[in-house]
Amino acid sequence: MEVAVLDIKGKETGRKANLSDAVFAIEPNNHAVYLDVKQYLANQRQGTHKAKERAEIAGSTRKIKKQKGTGTARAGSIKSPVFKGGGRVFGPRPRNYGFKLNKNLKRLARKSALSLKANDKSIIVVEDFQFDAPKTKNFIDVLKGLGIENKKSLIVLGDTNKNVYLSSRNLKGSEVVSSSELSTYKILNANNIVFMEGSLEGIESNLSK
Repeated sequence: MEVAVLDIKGKETGRKANLSDAVFAIEPNNHAVYLDVKQYLANQRQGTHKAKERAEIAGSTRKIKKQKGTGTARAGSIKSPVFKGGGRVFGPRPRNYGFKLNKNLKRLARKSALSLKANDKSIIVVEDFQFDAPKTKNFIDVLKGLGIENKKSLIVLGDTNKNVYLSSRNLKGSEVVSSSELSTYKILNANNIVFMEGSLEGIESNLSK
């Protein structure tokens, strides 16, 4: 699959980027995509929720009334969950929501997500560029040149590009990542994926294994 390489003003440079069919044109595996996105979202959960159970409530353990003869149910402790202020039954405890997926499945999921975006014509390849200093205005000008200033976008860098990354941090609708940080969730969460020309080789070599 060939895609025109654009400059930062959105004009064609006359060069074509050849996207590997093994990465950008496979039959998407929806279940692999589902599992990878589920794992990503699970890993974002802090899991610090906690409710006090019966043994953790501060209170007397004295039997509050006699066993028989009151005409009501038996009751042992004021900390019982049936009383106001008592412990919670099977309350949430701190836990880790993460789970493991094998590398081949995660690789398949990313290729599936990229193939879906390629099929939707949502992939843009732009020639490598740098900023002399971090400046949000410069980054917005690039988005305007590519026609994606009003869309959620994901810009994928080839090499570490600190000034471009810092220039994007004030913008909620745009995210800059390196090729090694590319995830299925981030691919699907963006309307357009912008690959710097130098990032393609690394991505294809990692996902073609």
